[in-house]
Amino acid sequence: MENPMQELDRLRDLADPERAARASARHKSGRETLGVTPAQIEALATEWRGERDLEARIALAEALWDSDVHEARLAAARLLVQARMQPDDGAWVAILNWAPQIDGAEIADAVMSAAARRLVADPARLDQIVPWARSRNPWLRRGLLMATLPWAKMNNPKPGDLEIREAVLALMLRLASDRHGAVRQAAETWLRDLAKRDPSRVAAWHEAHDAMAEVELPEEEPMDDVPEDDAPDVPAPQDLAPEDQPPEPDQER
Repeated sequence: MENPMQELDRLRDLADPERAARASARHKSGRETLGVTPAQIEALATEWRGERDLEARIALAEALWDSDVHEARLAAARLLVQARMQPDDGAWVAILNWAPQIDGAEIADAVMSAAARRLVADPARLDQIVPWARSRNPWLRRGLLMATLPWAKMNNPKPGDLEIREAVLALMLRLASDRHGAVRQAAETWLRDLAKRDPSRVAAWHEAHDAMAEVELPEEEPMDDVPEDDAPDVPAPQDLAPEDQPPEPDQER
């Protein structure tokens, strides 16, 4: 595995203690936080992507993740945000290995942005993450929705895409009422994006959800042993300071 010391040093050179303190208070993970802005992380990730072949890029991403530095994990995920990546099995395996370790919204959304590209590239992979809907880990429940967000945004879905969309909407009948605010927020985002393209389908979903809410259903047994998280609701992007806003969609390389 690649030694990420040089890349970590580049991140540490950009450290801002005041921003780090604010970020650490926000995500409450106890992980080392440097206070590097999303734009700075994106610039470094773009540079590192351009310097390496795919195998080396995945190795660097895994090493940065294993450093357990907040911004290094964000950079690791950004290294794998690319639509055209062949072969991409190594990237997908890395994402699956990282997913159970996710413990906050910023890292979750960075990883799921990469996961979404790999799902679009091979939709059959959805079967591997559907069990997240019943995970004890709320960030996996949220992750399922964020990773499948491209199907809410498709303007001209094919029959196979519509099947995936319907499968996620069915799972969301429970996830939209999840006890964890971050999961509920992800469901709201999914439905809001779909409503821009298919408002009648979202209206029908709300009718079904309201009808289900009137019937008290037994709570499903979780499928894993990850303890439930008591993290607060995730702030909406518009509530973040300008320097904390996530980067614009990447230009594919």
